[in-house]
Amino acid sequence: MAETETKPVHFIRQIIAEDNQSGKFGGSVRTRFPPEPNGYLHIGHAKSIHLNYGMAVEHGGQFHMRFDDTNPSKEEQEYVDSILRDVKWVGADWGDRLFFASDYFEQMYAYAEQLIQKGKAFVCDLNAEQMREHRGTLTEPGRDSPFRERSVEENLDLFRRMRAGEFPDGARTLRAKIDMASPNFNLRDPVLYRIIHAHHHRQGDKWCIYPMYDWAHGIEDSIERITHSLCTLEFENHRPLYDWFLDQLGVYHPQQIEFSRLNLTYTVMSKRKLLELVQGKHVRGWDDPRMPTLSGLRRRGCTPEALRAFCEDVGVTKFDASIDVGRLENAMRDDLNRRSPRRLAVLRPLKLIIENFPEGQVEMLDAVNNPEDPSAGSRQMPFSRELYIEQDDFMENPPKKFFRLAPGQEVRLRFAFFVKCTGVEKDAAGNITAVRATYDPATRGGESPDGRKVKATIHWVSAAHAVDAEVRLFDRLFNVAEPDRTPKDPKLAATFNYKQNLNPNSLEVLRAKMEPALGAAQADERFQFERLGYFCVDADTKPGAPVFNRTVTLKDTWAKEQAKDSKGAS
Repeated sequence: MAETETKPVHFIRQIIAEDNQSGKFGGSVRTRFPPEPNGYLHIGHAKSIHLNYGMAVEHGGQFHMRFDDTNPSKEEQEYVDSILRDVKWVGADWGDRLFFASDYFEQMYAYAEQLIQKGKAFVCDLNAEQMREHRGTLTEPGRDSPFRERSVEENLDLFRRMRAGEFPDGARTLRAKIDMASPNFNLRDPVLYRIIHAHHHRQGDKWCIYPMYDWAHGIEDSIERITHSLCTLEFENHRPLYDWFLDQLGVYHPQQIEFSRLNLTYTVMSKRKLLELVQGKHVRGWDDPRMPTLSGLRRRGCTPEALRAFCEDVGVTKFDASIDVGRLENAMRDDLNRRSPRRLAVLRPLKLIIENFPEGQVEMLDAVNNPEDPSAGSRQMPFSRELYIEQDDFMENPPKKFFRLAPGQEVRLRFAFFVKCTGVEKDAAGNITAVRATYDPATRGGESPDGRKVKATIHWVSAAHAVDAEVRLFDRLFNVAEPDRTPKDPKLAATFNYKQNLNPNSLEVLRAKMEPALGAAQADERFQFERLGYFCVDADTKPGAPVFNRTVTLKDTWAKEQAKDSKGAS
């Protein structure tokens, strides 16, 4: 992730610049990305990675990759592996600074005993439901636990027995002793440790008590000497607790700063909901190209450069908002337009027979690889008597302004010749099975010596040389911009489930015909199929059986449809 010459100023850059100027933290910058390994990363995490790593790089500092692996019941090694792949793919380099919260369990435990000895923590026997009843409301203070005044000695004894495994799950917790009347619910004697008898992916069965995130987070930052702990806005109300823990322990104290999370339209960003989509087989897995996961975006054909450009474009603010997915799609188009070789592919083939082209003859035509990159050169494409064109590029009875192929109408074949339709072939049911045409040999390369013009250029492939391929066209996963927004109507809200908004047409699989140059395409290669969009070779590709995913269309078709609907409504 290279540093750019000019970057937009946002409030976090300003804070760090002021801290460096004042000498706070000795002028150093040390950031971290601390995901919980309970799912795959999504595009919202990309913003956090980009921000944390970017701030460290810009200021010549250090970036830490850290796993907050404090909940063994939901964490798996699969998630650890996927997260490391994704963070590296986005472009962040943690060097030798890979850490795990579980590495600090012993230190966290020692700090917890310190709080008990200071009279700032106690072992509580209330279960989860009782704790909720004692917590109070927005207008009423909470009530002290009946176990709040246990002696230091009793609390230490019980806490040590909790660690030793004497009690079942949920029997006891360790809670901080702060203020049950605080207007901030996070300060109403929060839980520090709970009992979980579960196998940990790194610690095995060594522990049966596990720290809560709020307790672990600040200690991890402190141990690693993080300077600026950059979090999303939902942790803003947790900052007083972050500060309280570190102040009570009297240890190194980083600065927590909150910024708005990235919400994207036409999808969901909750890891719980994404897991439900995977487990419910509404998608093909975490890396399904319809998912907002980083592995899904990568499989769809998005590049890390496009993702970083998108993150820079949306910026860093203090205000939560939903970002139109069209901005991500535009970032992908801008990036892929520059880098993608052009190829011809026919997604819905219709045979075109050139009546005056000799049978068995093949002409090789020159085709430009990328008009955006002259150094990309050109390739040779075979032209023969029988071709394939798109079904949509022919109409037997066209409307007035249909300029593509029709009886008596002439068009240009890309990189080839002018052709004029002479008729059609039909089956017994009256369906068109082939279009017949003649070509003008003098128009080789697409220009007519007599100066006549045509109003359309269409793409094609030679039938005898075509590569058969599977093409997967992906649309938005949901039909509405905010699929998990509960309806205002109470009757609808009572039975609402965000999965009701799933788009049943989010995936269309086609059998396509492609030019020979695509036969050797390798997984993760990207191309622009002229007139159709940007496509990526899928990992399902096998020798002789290529599979392509559409990354994004050439134009924002959704915006066009919405504008059309709006015009019709008015």
